[in-house]
Amino acid sequence: MDAFYASVEQRDNPELRGKPIAVGGARLRGVVAAASYEARKFGVKSAMPSVTAQRLCPELVFVKARFDVYRSVSAQIREIFSRYTDFIEPLSLDEAYLDVTQDKQGVGSAVKIAHMIRKSIFDELNLTASAGISYNKFIAKIASDQNKPNGQCVVLPDEGEVFVGQLPVRRFYGVGPKTAEKMARLDLETGADIRACSLAFLAENFGSSAEYLYQASRGVDHRPVRPNRIRKSVGAERTYSQDLSELKVLREAVVSIAEEVWIRSQKNECQGKTATLKIKFNDFQQITRAMSLAHLFRSETELREVLLGLLHKEWPIPRPVRLVGAQLSGLVHSASSSNSTSNSDSISDARTVQYPLGF
Repeated sequence: MDAFYASVEQRDNPELRGKPIAVGGARLRGVVAAASYEARKFGVKSAMPSVTAQRLCPELVFVKARFDVYRSVSAQIREIFSRYTDFIEPLSLDEAYLDVTQDKQGVGSAVKIAHMIRKSIFDELNLTASAGISYNKFIAKIASDQNKPNGQCVVLPDEGEVFVGQLPVRRFYGVGPKTAEKMARLDLETGADIRACSLAFLAENFGSSAEYLYQASRGVDHRPVRPNRIRKSVGAERTYSQDLSELKVLREAVVSIAEEVWIRSQKNECQGKTATLKIKFNDFQQITRAMSLAHLFRSETELREVLLGLLHKEWPIPRPVRLVGAQLSGLVHSASSSNSTSNSDSISDARTVQYPLGF
């Protein structure tokens, strides 16, 4: 989807159309969850501190996030996908992989299917989407960003290696700023530069990422689309309008977050063994501390006490706190929830498809 959260807000509120908006955060606190294309022209992007976004775009309009609405729209989009294939692997509320080898409507063309899906999304939901069509997930994902917004890009099987070779290294997923800096020092600027390296050289310099880089730079990705993805963690976090520095106030924040995480775990019909506490300080540095039990957490009280114990181990804290978060992982699902999809890591199997249907 194109600037999903922001586009939904502009769709539902005509006064926001054509204006630079940021979903989430506030003018002086918080973090941008999504930015409209009008805001992106100023350099505003998701995960940016609100104060930075405001500085880049003084006319920026902050809009409160409505995740219930976004989830509802996401479900409508998923229903449109399901008209064409049952092999849908959601990555988030606004993004998914589709394996259209199983051509439910007999369209006969992946390109036509992508066009039909995008048209249905626009006609029925008044939103735009972009698509990448290719023979594997790695290239399709990159291609989906190639002609945004409201476009699509096709990379045929015999074009994959050339397409990847022209990509800047930062377009490779998993290559963050620090890795990109290291690559620059090694004169690795494009996919072709990575492809020219031996696997031994990549292993020496990039460790466990070597195999991925070696294969991806050749346009190779054998991962199947996995339609039944099971949630591996549930979490929540909150950014506060004023920094927290007193123990009593921090304890209250942890208690509140623990309650929210427990409610989410119950809603998703799962229990976990590992609790993680996240603390972000007012200088944006953060720490995470975790504790695993020999058994599944039995109650909200038990989760709360473990998280409070992790907080107390860090007391006194070095700086005031702007964000508190918690996560429950090592999940075990009930039978009714194990068949549901979610936007987390998959542990289920699906068939492997070498190539999609005709382009």
